[in-house]
Amino acid sequence: MLKTRMRRLAAQTDSAIERLAQIEMSVTGLADEDLLDLADIFQATSGSPLGAMARSEMTRRNIRL
Repeated sequence: MLKTRMRRLAAQTDSAIERLAQIEMSVTGLADEDLLDLADIFQATSGSPLGAMARSEMTRRNIRL
């Protein structure tokens, strides 16, 4: 039973990592206006992972709100 639980946990971890990679690719694939909209939505929420991703991508592209 322990092996089954460990395999299930490993599969869930792999799935979460893949999902996060897809989210990051989606954020980097946004057009500038859409990226600014996303950053604006999450601006008021401090510590938001999506807001942090948006701000990081904005810095990389050298754009501001």
